[in-house]
Amino acid sequence: MSKWLLRGLVFAALMVVVRLVQGTLINQFETQALLISVVALAVFGLIALLWGFADGRFDARANPDPDRRNDLAMTWLVAGLVAGLLSGAVCWLLSLLYPALYVGGLINELTTFAAFTALLVFLPSITAVAVGRWLVDRKAPPVQRKTHSLEESRTDTDVFAAVRDDEGAAAQTEQQTSSVAVAERDTETVSPDKDRPRD
Repeated sequence: MSKWLLRGLVFAALMVVVRLVQGTLINQFETQALLISVVALAVFGLIALLWGFADGRFDARANPDPDRRNDLAMTWLVAGLVAGLLSGAVCWLLSLLYPALYVGGLINELTTFAAFTALLVFLPSITAVAVGRWLVDRKAPPVQRKTHSLEESRTDTDVFAAVRDDEGAAAQTEQQTSSVAVAERDTETVSPDKDRPRD
């Protein structure tokens, strides 16, 4: 299972649980609705923060060179989108059976609430990834980067490498041709002097 799918499924399930608990508690303690909602979202964001921090530390230890690390930003962004869409659809279906659950219409759940959930997953996790990497890099020895081998590895995927090679070959051919032309011109100017009789 890919990383983004695992995280997306976990946070989708977690958001469904958070909304079920939130709906039940708000029905019991209506005057504390704001506090309940804030605490529920804080717990959700804290879990994303801790997971992102662990991801950042693990990735920095596995790949000391920052240029060779995994793209965790895209992983967490897609995971947040999956969590938002899945949790919105599931909560809307559950609201048909459990009216105490506070949900909007299906379109609202798949757009506005899905975007809110994606941000709630993405922002804490990617911030924690950066902090986790920074803490590992701060204590790690300096990395010696192999720029020559890196350039060689990118030669196959460099679109302009073939053009540069063709231009270099053309310039070298032109230089050789011009040298031959100059040599021929010099020969032509020298040869009449040889035929002239000496005084």
